[in-house]
Amino acid sequence: MPRTHILFDFFGTLVEYSPSRTEQGYGSSYALLRELGAALSYEEFLDGWSRTSAAFDKRSDIDDSEFSMTECGAAFLAEALGRAPRDGEVAEFVARYLAEWNTGVRYLPGLAELLDELAARHRLAVVTNTHQPSLVPGHLAQMGLLEAFDAVVTSVEVGWRKPHPRIYAAALDTLGIEASSAVFVGDTYEPDFAGPERHGIPAYLIDPDRQAAVPDERRLASLFDLPERLRSGVYGG
Repeated sequence: MPRTHILFDFFGTLVEYSPSRTEQGYGSSYALLRELGAALSYEEFLDGWSRTSAAFDKRSDIDDSEFSMTECGAAFLAEALGRAPRDGEVAEFVARYLAEWNTGVRYLPGLAELLDELAARHRLAVVTNTHQPSLVPGHLAQMGLLEAFDAVVTSVEVGWRKPHPRIYAAALDTLGIEASSAVFVGDTYEPDFAGPERHGIPAYLIDPDRQAAVPDERRLASLFDLPERLRSGVYGG
C-alpha cells in the first residue's frame, strides 16, 4: 500500500547534535545562577544540574512519561538557591541554558533540497522527544524549513516520549491518518524503529555502522539515502 506520510525523528536525524548537558559551556547560565544568589562553583553547578537531570531521566525511564525543562529547571534552582524559585527565574534560567545547549546542534547541508524532493510525493512531519515545546519548531524556523512539515509532535506536549505508543498515536491523530499511511525515519533503534514498528508504522533506521538488528532493506547509511530507498522499497508510495 502506498505510504503518503513520512514521520521524522529530529535530533540525530534532521540535525546533528551533542546530547551532553555540560560540554557545550554554560557561562551565561552560571552567571544567572550567581546573580540569583547561588553560592556554587561552576563545577558544582554542572554537577548539580547533571544530578537533577539524571533523576528526572530515571523517573521517565520507568514508563516513558516526559518531563519539561521548566520542571527540571525549577527543581534544580530550588536546590541550588535553597528556596522556591519564582516563575520568571525559572523561565530565564531555562532560556539561557537552552541557548547554550543549542550551540551543540549542527544543521545538515543539503537538507532543504532533500525535503523538497521527498515532499514531491509525501507529506512530512516530525515526531520528536524534547523537554521544551518551542525547541524543535524554533530550529526548523531558523533553518527555513518549518513550513515543510504538516506537524511537529513533541513528547513534552503529548506527555509521553518515544517509544511509548501514545506519542505515535498522537502523531497519527494530528495528521488524520492511519499507521498504514506512514513510514518512520530515525537514528535510534528503540524509539525510532522498534517503537513505530510495534505501532504498525514501518521504519527506516539510520545505522551506518550496522549496529542494530534490522533488515538491510530498512537500514540507511545516511538520511540522504531515503529517497532512493523509498522509490525502490515496498514502502515507497
